[in-house]
Amino acid sequence: MKLARIFSLSVALIALGASFCLGADLPQVVRTLEQGYATLNDLQADFSQRSTLKAMKHEEKGGGELFIKKGSGKDAMFRFNYSKPKQQIVCNGKKIWYYLPEQKQVMVMDLTQLYNDGNGVALNYLTGIGHISRDFNIAFAAEARDKKGNYNLELVPKKQSPTMAKLLLTVEGGAVESFLAQGHPSSPFPIVSSTVTDQLGNSTRIDFSGIKTNKGLDSGKFSFKIPAGVEIVKNR
Repeated sequence: MKLARIFSLSVALIALGASFCLGADLPQVVRTLEQGYATLNDLQADFSQRSTLKAMKHEEKGGGELFIKKGSGKDAMFRFNYSKPKQQIVCNGKKIWYYLPEQKQVMVMDLTQLYNDGNGVALNYLTGIGHISRDFNIAFAAEARDKKGNYNLELVPKKQSPTMAKLLLTVEGGAVESFLAQGHPSSPFPIVSSTVTDQLGNSTRIDFSGIKTNKGLDSGKFSFKIPAGVEIVKNR
């Protein structure tokens, strides 16, 4: 009888330990993301970026600051100010400008063209206007949690996209804990990092820091005035 009690206690402790290590289940982590996005109006953050070209085994690093402002429907606005390499990507909800100051060149295209070219899923994720459970098949990554307790999700688009075969998201553990305890996440943007892999195996990882949300960013932040003497390339 004593041995049976010890065995039962051991099983209970193992189960408790497994439950503690696992933390939240997949639907709870997904709800943390989606509820946060629902309250996101605007975002400002620093970012570092690492892009890898699989065929050439070549890696490029960059970084800068990112601004996002949600609009109605698909009219989201965003701005990437890269400090390295020097470039800007600006969208006012209608048009996108891709400015390369060293080449004295700016590419201009309509936002709708991005959707028509199959980049809508990636853009929805970026601007926070999509619903990931609607757009993706979601599972925990091979390493469900990192050493800091953050959650790693692997998302595969339900609709095939040339620019995104797979998306890995690292979700802040503290935001998930807040959701479990209070019913809502502690941040509208609980993403620590994201990695997009395309159909050719090329990948781009972005790590976010210094995140500020819902500060009332002015829409003027997302306008772009083409500098004099710059070649304009229209992507048709």
